[in-house]
Amino acid sequence: MGKTFIAAVFPGQGTQRVGMGKDFYDNIPASREVFEEASDALGWDMAKMCFEGDDRIDLTEYAQPCILATEIAMLRGLRERYGFAPDFFGGHSLGEYSALTAAGALPFTDALKIVHNRGKLMQVASPEGVGGMAAVIADTIDVEKIKESIADFPMDVANINSVDQVVISGQKAFMEVAEKNILGLFEKDESARFVPLNVSAPFHSRFMSDIKDAFKDILYDVKNRIRPEKAATVTSNFSGKFHEEDCDKVIHNLVSQLSGTVQWRDNMKILSDKVTGIYEIGPNKPLRKFFSTIGVKCKSIVTLSNAKNEFESA
Repeated sequence: MGKTFIAAVFPGQGTQRVGMGKDFYDNIPASREVFEEASDALGWDMAKMCFEGDDRIDLTEYAQPCILATEIAMLRGLRERYGFAPDFFGGHSLGEYSALTAAGALPFTDALKIVHNRGKLMQVASPEGVGGMAAVIADTIDVEKIKESIADFPMDVANINSVDQVVISGQKAFMEVAEKNILGLFEKDESARFVPLNVSAPFHSRFMSDIKDAFKDILYDVKNRIRPEKAATVTSNFSGKFHEEDCDKVIHNLVSQLSGTVQWRDNMKILSDKVTGIYEIGPNKPLRKFFSTIGVKCKSIVTLSNAKNEFESA
């Protein structure tokens, strides 16, 4: 019998919540060390930020490193307690950085600083209140028709999440007409919905283009510490495929991800073709539902009790 492979996938921004990772921190030394390492790297108390209801946790520049630290703390806790050792990795948007860290392609402290700066850049790329995002939800979505329906507006397809969800991103002033055009693509008896998202900027759209050069410089500063052979086990949101064993191409994909479409549907397909088990690890579980739309079971680990039920009953 051949070896079976498993994948770990990591959700992105919007999954943050007060108390995330605290059960791992309290009970597993390896997890506690991650939060301590994060505090030392960034110069502020990561555990306090995540556990005590600090309002800044919803600001992009803080949410991104907090989520990454929590996800890596959970992963290392699962490895210490249960010997959890994934073979392949994927992450949605910000989660791609957790995936690269989990794979050993990017050192943890470098990843923390990268996403902290990424968050700062993304926030200043578009003035607050000017941009917005919305999810289009329907039984079956034709992405090309969605693109055509918003082609005349300053808007882009930001995420292709599943067969039944696509996210658009752009200037908030055009959201109403975009909603009318998009919902007009569906028959009256189809249960199509247009759901504005609670975000502070139009992520994964043309409005992130101005920060790409600055972000590229940040990534090239750590180029000699990126391990592209490890990155080849991680899916790229931008290409929809696995990263190549080439540092410059890894950096290109990460920079392009800022303003490009997150090809999550493609990421799910290539991961599920490689593995027999998929585990979502993070403070919330949005990815499990996306996998279910392609008929793939994804088990979500959100708390230590989830992990205990999953790994101790196996």
